[in-house]
Amino acid sequence: MNEIENKTEKIKLYSSKAIGGATFLGGPLAAGYMIGENFKALDKPNEGKNALIIGILSTIILFTGMFMIPENIIDKIPRQLIPITYTGIIWGIVEWKQGDILKLHKENGNSFFSGWRAAGIGFISLLILLIGIFGYVFLGTDNEIYDKYDTELSVFSKNEEETLVFYDHINTESDDSLIKELETNTIPKWKENIEIINKTNNFENLPSELLQQNKILLKYAELRLESFELFKKAIEEDTDKYTQQLNRIHKEIDEQLAKLN
Repeated sequence: MNEIENKTEKIKLYSSKAIGGATFLGGPLAAGYMIGENFKALDKPNEGKNALIIGILSTIILFTGMFMIPENIIDKIPRQLIPITYTGIIWGIVEWKQGDILKLHKENGNSFFSGWRAAGIGFISLLILLIGIFGYVFLGTDNEIYDKYDTELSVFSKNEEETLVFYDHINTESDDSLIKELETNTIPKWKENIEIINKTNNFENLPSELLQQNKILLKYAELRLESFELFKKAIEEDTDKYTQQLNRIHKEIDEQLAKLN
């Protein structure tokens, strides 16, 4: 009877605890490999192959799904929730498929692979995932949204450059010329810049870092528009009573520019 019960005496297996720990670190890929190795050790090569394939497919589906969720939603999900969830699911699968064998293996005092070995597998799986994510982000189609955003921002920058020459003209041009410049070029282009930022904010799946940058750029553009409209008012009224207000606006402009650097 003992010989029948202790049929795993001469083999090593990965425990449920080891598989769970490696899964939390390295995802379903690590789980698929370790569950597969257990099946192979139990002379079930087909189940072992299937476990690895399922681990790979589950990893692809999981992380593809995560990339498809808008960042403003994914950022609200607690950081540990996703790995805890898939680790719990895989723990249940291990118990379902191999739980009885692993329990008997332990009761018979047979050998398990060390936790360090399992952790190493989890770490290797994590590295594979990071390489895949790096390739997806920097070589995949996500670059399209950055290209689209950069195209709009190039117009913003061009408008900025063409309007800031107004400061060079203050002491060289007539009041009529300055007012005309403000009305036909400077003020309209800063209104256009505000529209550009609002337009890019509506881009689907715009990364969170660009949304944060837009928040600063929008405030910056609004301050520029306010300052140039105040310049126009001061020139038309031929007064310097707005000097203090302009100084305050330009101080706020400098603060916004500092946030962008």
